[in-house]
Amino acid sequence: MFLAVDAGNSNTVFGLHDQQQWRHVWRTRTLLEEPMAFHVTDRPVGDLAAVPAEHDRYERLLRLWFLEANVPLGAVESIVISSVVPELTPTLRATLMRLFNVEPVVVGPAVYPALPMQILRPYAIGTDLVANALAAYLRYKQNCVIVDFGTALTFTTVTGDGKIAGVAIAPGLKTAVRSLFSNTAQLPEVPLVTPDSALGTSTAHAIQAGVVMGYEGLVRSLIDRIRAELNGDCIAIATGGMASVITALHPDFTEIIPNLTLDGIREIGLRV
Repeated sequence: MFLAVDAGNSNTVFGLHDQQQWRHVWRTRTLLEEPMAFHVTDRPVGDLAAVPAEHDRYERLLRLWFLEANVPLGAVESIVISSVVPELTPTLRATLMRLFNVEPVVVGPAVYPALPMQILRPYAIGTDLVANALAAYLRYKQNCVIVDFGTALTFTTVTGDGKIAGVAIAPGLKTAVRSLFSNTAQLPEVPLVTPDSALGTSTAHAIQAGVVMGYEGLVRSLIDRIRAELNGDCIAIATGGMASVITALHPDFTEIIPNLTLDGIREIGLRV
């Protein structure tokens, strides 16, 4: 089996693939403030067993998840980590080595030459965006913009010949709402659902109208601009935890693929 790890700013997602499908997908909050094993990358593998398991949150979670899924730890044969949280990467790598006795591949510029793509600014682009672009390119083989509704709202454009043409980034929906909540005295944090009207009749309704409906316009506008720069030849697909929130946008996408990033991480694992 193959284990994909997508460490994002808000959540860390673990996907277990049985060579046919994602058999299990587990999600947990990314909490850097919790006690971790250690934060070095050059410690010998033999030393990893000395780290107390009770201090490693990720090991406890993985052991529990695998136990509940009735999957032996020894079933995992390969692991790939995509992380946009540098402080977390060494801990994840160490934990996975200790738990599965498998050396994880860490996605980054060192592995990009093995991919059938041209990577724009390899040391600057997020590894999750590379995974998204690779999965979309292999799936469609045509110009495509991947809209990822996560902590950040990202638009990654990959061409039909496998070149990452560029990226646009805006605050994610939850990030926008939390910013309002944390920087104002009287605005509450509200659930992200599409309201019936753009004319807010309460504070919660007003925030939903401004954020959810406002982001509908933002997404459409950026997709239109990207298509214009590519002479109209570009499909759009959506992914990310918040992709289902703005229902009015669903017809704008060729597909909504919740596990697209995991798909891309797996494709990287098949090539390195």
